[in-house]
Amino acid sequence: MKPIQKMGLVLLMLTLILAGCGESSSKPNGETANKGDKVKLTVWHNFAGDDLRAKTVRSFIDQFAQDNPDVELDAQAIPVDGYRQRLSTVAAANELPDLMFVYAGSHSAELYKADLLQPITDVLDQNPEWRDKFLQGAFDPFTFKEKEVYTAPLAMSATSILYYNTTLFEKHGVKVPTTWEEMMTAIKVFNDNGVTPIALGNKAPWVAQSTIIGSLADRVTGTEWFKNASEQKGAKFTDPEFVEALGYFKQLVDNKAFQEGANSIDNTQAEQYFIQGNAAMMVSGAWTLTNLASSASEEQMKNIDVTVLPSIPGGKGDPNTISGGAGGGLALSKRTEGAAREAALKLIYTVSGPEAQKAIAESNSMVMYDTDIDQAKVTSLYYKAFNLVKKTGITPVYDAYLTAEAGEAINNGLQEIMMGGTPESVAKKLQDAQARSTAQ
Repeated sequence: MKPIQKMGLVLLMLTLILAGCGESSSKPNGETANKGDKVKLTVWHNFAGDDLRAKTVRSFIDQFAQDNPDVELDAQAIPVDGYRQRLSTVAAANELPDLMFVYAGSHSAELYKADLLQPITDVLDQNPEWRDKFLQGAFDPFTFKEKEVYTAPLAMSATSILYYNTTLFEKHGVKVPTTWEEMMTAIKVFNDNGVTPIALGNKAPWVAQSTIIGSLADRVTGTEWFKNASEQKGAKFTDPEFVEALGYFKQLVDNKAFQEGANSIDNTQAEQYFIQGNAAMMVSGAWTLTNLASSASEEQMKNIDVTVLPSIPGGKGDPNTISGGAGGGLALSKRTEGAAREAALKLIYTVSGPEAQKAIAESNSMVMYDTDIDQAKVTSLYYKAFNLVKKTGITPVYDAYLTAEAGEAINNGLQEIMMGGTPESVAKKLQDAQARSTAQ
């Protein structure tokens, strides 16, 4: 064969190879796809409600789909009450979606320990002006390896704000309680006058745990004791101080602080019961700010103020605190690779980037991000809570540190106390569950 013929053959082969390369692109999980095929991306989240925050987050997911026509996005909004269990089911089968909303603490930690997640550090490093405006501690619950971050939080979790109706307190001459004795007095006066002292919707049993017991128990035991008990290092949930903490919750029950049937109504129903003036107080999280912003009038909300739970006599914990921390965010499945991974990181930035953080804050939801908001877009109640949280310390939410089994034990245990169970029995069940699951 002549040299010129050989050269022509080589060029032809190169042309065919390059053409073949141009016909493919990366598919999710490292597979290849023909040119023009859409990248498939799945995302699960629990922003399924009609509250402003849920609508805001969904709007950014929808905007991503609109701005990225090359991505075939399967976004599933799953109600909060069933979300964690559904995610656990697919995690057990190693069939997680590409992106999933995870909670700070044990939820995301357990997925990491099961080797189901991968870090998102590179998208943070690619956008340092965004990364550096998160508040101090925002990434702490999601940093499982040194300098490797697994989630960018969408919110700040403040779970034990004491909301109170100023009109009812003034009408019945009740002092806003700052001590446990004052709380017991308030409960008696309101009951004597036919007003429910504290609205509670504990049908989904995480509510009493997240909003009341974490903050109440911290006032008794102090934070260090709880962390030691969670790690089963030098402290146990059967210790006298924790039994005492559960005893304070039982005092609320025994003194009829909550309305009848509190274990059979949900948190949203309790919020409506409270805002309509049927209860003097409600202990709830920052999510109530968002929910009321979409369901209550400004006239109703201007009569509501916020504070912290009262102090406990002889307690070891700081009384000027609220349980909470960094809220959840979108985490990335370890199985997601190639173009799907790139699309997933882009969606994470879209949903938790500067524009989204501002919009979420303006939906009357706390964020772990330094952003300016338009005061005209938020409620008067949100501003009150925002200023309160800035002046208080943050203590752990129990289920953010307990194992899933132990979290279920305390959730169900508080329901048991509300139905006549004893603090000692519940403390033992919690201790047994935490000891058993941390030993595995």
